[in-house]
Amino acid sequence: MRISRHPRRFQKPTGINFRVNEGINIPEIQVIDETGKFLGSMPTRQALDMAEERGYDLVEVNPTAKPPVAKLLNFGQFKYEKEKELKKQKLAVKQIEIKGIRLSTRIGAHDLELRKKQSLQFLTDGNKIKIEIILKGRERQHSYLAFKTINDFISQLKQTMEINIEQPTIAQGNKIGALIGKA
Repeated sequence: MRISRHPRRFQKPTGINFRVNEGINIPEIQVIDETGKFLGSMPTRQALDMAEERGYDLVEVNPTAKPPVAKLLNFGQFKYEKEKELKKQKLAVKQIEIKGIRLSTRIGAHDLELRKKQSLQFLTDGNKIKIEIILKGRERQHSYLAFKTINDFISQLKQTMEINIEQPTIAQGNKIGALIGKA
């Protein structure tokens, strides 16, 4: 018999997990009806019967309260609205990306100007920029040229826009880089 080496994949939870109807296993709950009127504390079985009689689901909306609060409502519509709110919240959060600009110690003036325009565009979009130079061969002995190139590039950007240096120019092996963002 062969055992699978791949673990079973499972679905990610949607973030909406309310106990509904028979899933509510607490002896007593506070109940709110479909119009929003507070009906008071009652046994869970009685609340379930009331929900079934009126054609609604009994949904636990506040499990941390003592006793927990449940509401009579249409669970499908409630779940749809909650998912819609979650999507709206995710869209509202702006994702900040780190864009990479790669320079060289022997970069030409025109190429440097092009990288500068790209960097300014990235910064105005709200992204951060990682400026890096990869040193090859004998360039490693002249790492001061890479530091000078990056610092000159940053000073040119500072002349046109307010920028914030998130990480100063540092060497990491054969890479020399800095991280900047819009101030």
